[in-house]
Amino acid sequence: MSEQSVRSRVTGAVLQNAILSWQTALTLIVTAVLFLFVPLPFEWWAQWMWLVAGAAAEIALIASNLTNPEAATIALNREFEAKYDLGQIRSVDARQRLERALEYRRSMLTLTEHHGGAMRTQLQQTVADVNDWIGHMYDLALHIDSFNGNDLVRRDQAEVPRKLAQAKRDLTATADADLKRDLEERVRSLELQQENLRETENGMKRAEIQLDNTLASLGTIYAQMSRLGTKEVDSSKAQRLRLEIQDEVTGLQDTIDALEEVQAQRLRMR
Repeated sequence: MSEQSVRSRVTGAVLQNAILSWQTALTLIVTAVLFLFVPLPFEWWAQWMWLVAGAAAEIALIASNLTNPEAATIALNREFEAKYDLGQIRSVDARQRLERALEYRRSMLTLTEHHGGAMRTQLQQTVADVNDWIGHMYDLALHIDSFNGNDLVRRDQAEVPRKLAQAKRDLTATADADLKRDLEERVRSLELQQENLRETENGMKRAEIQLDNTLASLGTIYAQMSRLGTKEVDSSKAQRLRLEIQDEVTGLQDTIDALEEVQAQRLRMR
């Protein structure tokens, strides 16, 4: 993400936040009331002046937000968090991990406001990379939820071992060549299905572990960001942080891709 892109995104978020704020709503209401019910408070006053005054007040509000670092932090945070509904995550553990990840991100945004110039831009870019990180964590949590809440998987986990044991007993007991061939095929199919279920369950366990590890890594990144100074030399440290984050995002994406492949294979077998 370029410096110009970061600045444009921050400016857009602040503008949107200012326009949708309660202060803007109050300005519009007061302006409308004065325009309609107090049209000529002074002899020299014209009714249209209320509209000009309201517009000036709104411009002053937007300008104050654009120059307020705290407003930029609030706007960016609101823009990002609106994309993720943690209420959709049924797993309490996964939801708590995401809540903590968002807390780290809010703290990172606050840290960026303690810097200026190129260092602030570098840290804003770092937070933008963390956005991708948290987005992948959210996708991973949804995959875990999908598995844990899948009644069909639970039924297969209970039934496939029983069916496989029965098919093996039938295979041992039969002497008919055609029936034996059909039973051998059934045993192979059920063994493959059982292995696929085992791989899916193991994949979900690995995904849960990776969520924990990712959250710990996010905490480490935050600690490293908090130790960055204001010197220009620290921009190289900020760049290394970004590379670490990108590696973590790649690992998360690989896990998600592996889960989707195993799930797709299970669907093909069914």
